Amino acid sequence: MQRRRFLTTSAGSALAAAALGAMPRPRAQAKNLVNGRIAVCCTGVKGRGNGLFNGFGAAEECDVRYVCDIDSAVLAQRAGEFESRFGRKPERIADYRRALDDAGIDALVLGTPDHWHALPTIHACQAGKDVYVEKPDGHNLEEGRRMAAAAKKHGRIIQLGTQARSDPELLQLVDYVKQGVLGRVVTAKAWESSKQRNLGRPADGTAPESIDYDVWLGPAPKRPFNPLRFHGNWRWFFDYGAGDLANDGVHRLDQARWFLETAVAASGESAPQLPRKVSALGGKYYFDDAQEWPDTLNVTYDYGGKLLSYEMRIWSAYPQDGEPEGAAVYGDAGYLVIGGGRWRHFGPRGELVKEVKRSGAGADAAHVKNFLDCMRSRAKPNADQETVGRISSLLCHLGNVAWRVGRTVEFDYGAYRFTDAEADRFRTRAEYRKPYELPEV
Repeated sequence: MQRRRFLTTSAGSALAAAALGAMPRPRAQAKNLVNGRIAVCCTGVKGRGNGLFNGFGAAEECDVRYVCDIDSAVLAQRAGEFESRFGRKPERIADYRRALDDAGIDALVLGTPDHWHALPTIHACQAGKDVYVEKPDGHNLEEGRRMAAAAKKHGRIIQLGTQARSDPELLQLVDYVKQGVLGRVVTAKAWESSKQRNLGRPADGTAPESIDYDVWLGPAPKRPFNPLRFHGNWRWFFDYGAGDLANDGVHRLDQARWFLETAVAASGESAPQLPRKVSALGGKYYFDDAQEWPDTLNVTYDYGGKLLSYEMRIWSAYPQDGEPEGAAVYGDAGYLVIGGGRWRHFGPRGELVKEVKRSGAGADAAHVKNFLDCMRSRAKPNADQETVGRISSLLCHLGNVAWRVGRTVEFDYGAYRFTDAEADRFRTRAEYRKPYELPEV
């Protein structure tokens, strides 16, 4: 396949965008991964993606061949830091498709913003590569569905970046809860509180010369450059992210539903998978700034006989059940509280039965290793996007849609649609900007 680069001139940008829409989708020749190092490309390395870049670089069985970012300044900085740390020089590229053209590359690692999760994931699956992608799986519900469909169609593995699923300390807790220590479980909750800042309302400006702003926008609507709607802050805007519910909240919700399902199964019942109704209330109650997603939010997920709730405040750090962020599961024989540095099991009268300190320090490395191991075995990874990660991501998107329409919503999972037209408008983008359309799978 002819390789194509994203160029930095305006004419080059138009050509690159046209090439993206017309890119062929061949399958790269599969490698035997039983032996030898696994070759990857790390894409989007400014924020969380830099942690992935270094995490995969530290894995002995991994060879980071390419580092990709559309910001040339970030790319140069991260590549230099990587070389100083590991003594290796991955090839620097601005177009992830360069790595997909390379039959020697086995996986694409994505630390890009949410609105740039689906397109490279689907392209990678079509090119015969596995994918490690940060949470949430996509910018909206439809993107997550197509990502899962692409993995299934092309026999690929997608690991979502909900690292707690590989945390050795929480895997031990799963075994503990399987003993039925909570009795019959009915409810669970997750919460996220943090002290964030007012972002203000800066004026539009000029994009840094180090980026191709059109490519950064990708499928999102064309808008003037604004420093607030860019590096670091993109997640607070409808066009690019899904708010704090799908940022930090997805981790807490994932843990709450994980241990709810585990405890329900331990009591002999069928574990809940998907809620039948979702309601949400909240808004911009604290910050007067340009952020679009709420700073205060409560979401309720009705599974029919089981209830999951989520509370978010991004203007305070007050704890609940002794934890500023966490998850809890409640049964008639006791309840479980999971925090960032410990978990506690309480009896039916609130007496402390057991407390275990945890560091969570090994979760990132364990999650990377689990992904690499599953690339060899072809087993489903701990946060398999279709069966694990997509469900937790879907909870976030359902909650956001319920908040946007201001009422309880119901989702038809078979038809993959909301049952009313107003809510269904938010199932996907109103329009994908050409040529960054979401591929049919």
